[in-house]
Amino acid sequence: MKLISAGETAANTNISAETGEDLVRIGEMAKKYGVTLRTLRFYEDKGLLNPQRDGSTRLYTRRDKARLKLILLGRKVGFSLRDVKQMMDLYDPTGSNAKQLKLALDKSEKQLARLQKQRALIDDAINDLSGSMSAVRQMLSERSAPQASAAS
Repeated sequence: MKLISAGETAANTNISAETGEDLVRIGEMAKKYGVTLRTLRFYEDKGLLNPQRDGSTRLYTRRDKARLKLILLGRKVGFSLRDVKQMMDLYDPTGSNAKQLKLALDKSEKQLARLQKQRALIDDAINDLSGSMSAVRQMLSERSAPQASAAS
């Protein structure tokens, strides 16, 4: 069970009531999404996240959670933070977001081509390494076989 002081409860209740949102502290946010506190602060410094403040406490909104999910997805597929920020900054809650979607699709197509090229290079490297390992195994078995028969 988590004990919370009366001051913390009052602070969280006031902010939550004002915004009508569930707010999450930095530690909970980091744990939920498998990132470090330093990572969240870094994303804030880069303008990717914008948590509310209650004194020195960072409080993350649903919007911050959604943005963090997009950041992590973007990083997973190889986008730079600059690309992720550029795509997220085009979001307009009242608009059609056609410009944002076009940019996301364009960047995604380019990234997919890069990843496919990397996959081909990795497949070639795996094949080369497998072939080398087979040759080394063959040489090792040829060198071990005469010694085994000589010992008999």
